[in-house]
Amino acid sequence: MTACAVSDFGHGSGEAVPLAGESALRLLVVDDHPLFREALASAIALAFPKAELHEADGIGAACEILSRDSAIDLTLLDLSMQGVTGFEGLDTIRARFPRVPILIVSGVTEPRIMGEALRHGAAGFVPKAVDKATLTRAISEVLGGALFMPPDLATAPAPARGGDKAPIAERVARLTPQQMRVLGMIRQGKLNKQIAYELQVGDSTVKAHVSEILRKLEVISRTQIVIETAYLDFDQAGGGF
Repeated sequence: MTACAVSDFGHGSGEAVPLAGESALRLLVVDDHPLFREALASAIALAFPKAELHEADGIGAACEILSRDSAIDLTLLDLSMQGVTGFEGLDTIRARFPRVPILIVSGVTEPRIMGEALRHGAAGFVPKAVDKATLTRAISEVLGGALFMPPDLATAPAPARGGDKAPIAERVARLTPQQMRVLGMIRQGKLNKQIAYELQVGDSTVKAHVSEILRKLEVISRTQIVIETAYLDFDQAGGGF
């Protein structure tokens, strides 16, 4: 499958949402429905008129674009495409390009699927039926290092995987030493930029760590991280903060 043409939508009309560094913003839309790609592109162009927008009609095409352009800031991905089952597309992009955050834009609205998408490394999830304001907020928050879920699902408990969810101490033990340090700072309420400054790493590295922490701890938000680890003895767990 070949990549779709790369588009730079230039200045759009309507009210734009300011974003730091917008002139360098690069977004990739991955969806096999041309009409939806066009509608999504129009919405993005209105909100971020200086952004450069790339399009792909499948996972292979998306990987080609990401391989060529290492400066892509965010991928907007549909889960349901031809030749893709379940989270295969998400897993493929996450494995090959772990530092590029992925916002799922899908027709699926089942909370269980949304939670699973975050466990597989997505940085956010919005249904295709959301309004432009919600889509814009989702993009802005994910670009800012936060996770995004629809407001009515943001505090929903993460679904257990068939009742076999491991105790929190065992899940924390899956983290690498650097992820443990990031976890400690999340528990202190620090933002991604603060964590990046203290660890002397880039924002994209912190985003990747946060996504992995969410996946390994089997939770869908920072709030759940704090709640689930509130009574854990980190000295005993090897945290060593």
